[in-house]
Amino acid sequence: MSRDIPEDSYLLNKVKVVADGKYHDINPGSLKGYVRQKPNSRWFSAVKLPLGVYAMAGKDSSWVNRMLRQMGEAPVIYDTLQAQLTCKDLQQALQNKGYLDAQVELFIDKNKHKLDAVYVLHPGKPYFVRELDFVIEDTTVARLLRGRSSLLHQDMQFSVETLSAERNAITQYLQNRGYFRFHKEYITYGARKDEERQGVNLRLLLQQQHKAYTIDSIKYEGGADDHLHLRPKVLSENTFLESGKPYSAEKLQNTYNHFGRLGAVKYTNIAFEQQPDTTLLDATIQVQTNKPSTISFQPEGTNTAGDFGAAASLTYQNRNLFRGSETFSLQLRGAYEAIKGLEGYSNQDFTEYSAETKLSFPRFIMPFLSSSFRRRTIATSELSLLYDVQDRPEFHRRVLSAGWSYLWKPQNHHDSYRFDLVNLNYVFMPWISETFKTEYLDNTSNQNVILRYNYEDLFIMKMGFGYVYNNGVVALKTNVETAGNLLGACSKIFGGSKNDLGQYKLFNIAYAQYVKGDFDYTQQIFKGTNDQLVFHIGLGVAYPYGNSKVLPFEKRYFSGGANSVRGWSVRSLGPGRYKDKDGRINFITMTGDLKLDLNVEYRMKLFWKFNGAIFADAGNIWTLRDYPDQPGGQFKFNTFLSDLAVSYGAGLRLNFDYFILRFDLGMKAINPAFEIESEAHYPILHPKLSRDLAFHFAVGMPF
Repeated sequence: MSRDIPEDSYLLNKVKVVADGKYHDINPGSLKGYVRQKPNSRWFSAVKLPLGVYAMAGKDSSWVNRMLRQMGEAPVIYDTLQAQLTCKDLQQALQNKGYLDAQVELFIDKNKHKLDAVYVLHPGKPYFVRELDFVIEDTTVARLLRGRSSLLHQDMQFSVETLSAERNAITQYLQNRGYFRFHKEYITYGARKDEERQGVNLRLLLQQQHKAYTIDSIKYEGGADDHLHLRPKVLSENTFLESGKPYSAEKLQNTYNHFGRLGAVKYTNIAFEQQPDTTLLDATIQVQTNKPSTISFQPEGTNTAGDFGAAASLTYQNRNLFRGSETFSLQLRGAYEAIKGLEGYSNQDFTEYSAETKLSFPRFIMPFLSSSFRRRTIATSELSLLYDVQDRPEFHRRVLSAGWSYLWKPQNHHDSYRFDLVNLNYVFMPWISETFKTEYLDNTSNQNVILRYNYEDLFIMKMGFGYVYNNGVVALKTNVETAGNLLGACSKIFGGSKNDLGQYKLFNIAYAQYVKGDFDYTQQIFKGTNDQLVFHIGLGVAYPYGNSKVLPFEKRYFSGGANSVRGWSVRSLGPGRYKDKDGRINFITMTGDLKLDLNVEYRMKLFWKFNGAIFADAGNIWTLRDYPDQPGGQFKFNTFLSDLAVSYGAGLRLNFDYFILRFDLGMKAINPAFEIESEAHYPILHPKLSRDLAFHFAVGMPF
């Protein structure tokens, strides 16, 4: 490594920013961004592996050496000039925060070819605004600004950031009230230091006379073919600029945003022309639309538990079906999979064919909503229909589903909503093989009510509501759904027929009745330049009642896998202390009505496109009822903590910006499937790789 460091030069080993403890509340960590030279990155804050990779490269330009240099990190050589500029930048940053007498010292510690740099901040006492004056030449503007709340006030701590924010706020305020040609350069500040009072005498200056402009006319133009492919009502609904009203930068941006979300629109350009010798503006909105129809073909390979197969889909999409940017899509999909290891079945193949169609409207299709709410909200109404044919060696399944949903997002908010007004699912089992019936469904030694329930005809009519919030630091997802309540009420009122188990029927099928709620919370505990610590909790509860004693399989929870407790493979944990007895049906028995996931993950940038992570997970699933075929699976408060499974591990991620490939290795730490007295209960103390190690490959982050 020393061969890459010139003589009389030093490798920048460490950099610190610290502050003395007098008179201030400065956080040195928040000022690290002003440091111009940062040392080579370290894995887990300890090992400079990227630098080591770079040092492995030879002097010649062979492809191996070029690749090593690209993947690694060149040594950061200490630069005296950059260090001096850093001192000036840090001093200026402190002064901008109101510490006008701030000083910065640099201390260096040399050891052979390495150097540590420590920047010591001496902020001193902060200065406060003692006198504040607003000088506005335009009396109309002055009167208008008196109606707003200013960010500046006497005795506030002097801050250049606050001055800039006030400047931008005034500019935005005026531009939203007709001042089309106003920009922030018209606003200047004068400041005089008052050392006697440890303060600043501040003056805001807004010079010149300014004109307010009014929108006179609005016209629309097409694209290259000069033809508008959208209905006039759609154009007007997405235009927030109003004829006869003052110009507004906010309404201009809203117009761009609403046209930009229309799938039929390729781009939008809005131009203004001032009428001579007036303050009237003519607006021209040019709308270029996309080609309405596209056809795509997508082949794919599949691997389900070692069974290989192939699938292909053909999709037709029309993004302007009724000239209102309605999106219609039709997807035809076929799949084939060769199944191994099944005995006693005449056919060893799995085939699937499906047809799915969706029609989405870029607005609310709902009565009784005010026009102002519709315009404030970015909404989509969606109608979907799916028919799926599945033929397995054990059984044939037919699925028909239909739904009507609303998705909306308030403007300039971090949250979004989804409301499933109605969602219908009909599952029909036209054929079940005799072998499967004999071994599982009719086997008196295997009276699994959950297993049998999932191979009967089923009808689900549900309604749901979901909420999502994400501000880049905190992410929250919640969803609540309920099924069968309307059908149950109608059955009781009108005296519906029942089957032998006392369940009400619709179309001679016992419909499902349940309520289900999910809560998912993720937060960045801290975020550095190259690392971050993330916490996640996921909680789900579903309860069958009324017409159902068991949840439909698609609504049940499972644990383990790449996004759960990563010491277990997918669907191999729980419920509770239950231990799998028959690996062939564990996808049914290892499910539950309640799920808890607790995760903490430390993520760091390694080198090139490689990122790393270390993590710890805890969680499990449970049943709310006591099912005889899942002993130890029921949730009980007095055994809740001892039922928690715990795992730990490390991961490697390839970040290609537009997608992330993730590789995680998880190890079991506490396994509730074994008794506490057993060594297998504490794999962290008695590890066994063949039993306790799980490897996961996934696309995207776990949470």
